[in-house]
Amino acid sequence: MITATNVLVLLAMLVGTVGIVLPVLPGLFIVWAATLLWAVEVHSTAGWTVFWVATAIYVLGLVAQYLVPARRMRATGVDSKVIGVALVAAVIGLFVIPLVGAPIAFVGSVYVMERLKHGTHERAWLATRHAVRAVMLSMGIELLTAMLIIVTWGVGVLATRP
Repeated sequence: MITATNVLVLLAMLVGTVGIVLPVLPGLFIVWAATLLWAVEVHSTAGWTVFWVATAIYVLGLVAQYLVPARRMRATGVDSKVIGVALVAAVIGLFVIPLVGAPIAFVGSVYVMERLKHGTHERAWLATRHAVRAVMLSMGIELLTAMLIIVTWGVGVLATRP
């Protein structure tokens, strides 16, 4: 059923999903919080069930988002410290050069740190490619998690129709 609440929740979820791809907003959190607001508004057993299922998906997604790429990074020899510094550089880059600054700063800082560590372009570039793949994997996991929460909410909307 189309209600003002459902439309606003869907819009918030779409904004959250965009926030995952353009990391200016805490995208996945916004998607989850929209589900909470919907459950509070609907105030039914089905609504709260959807919220708790969405919460379980959210938590599992957060865990997977950090564990899976981190394991791959360790397997390829890229330190988590390098990724941490690169993420900080990406945030700074986002404000220095809007939109394109984050990826440029991330890739550049990983490359420079790995070049200093290994001394060769080949090894540094290989490590940089692995780091970029890990970040893309993390973003993919976050997007999948958001989509699962949105689908769960959609099923809940259908289940709570009069």
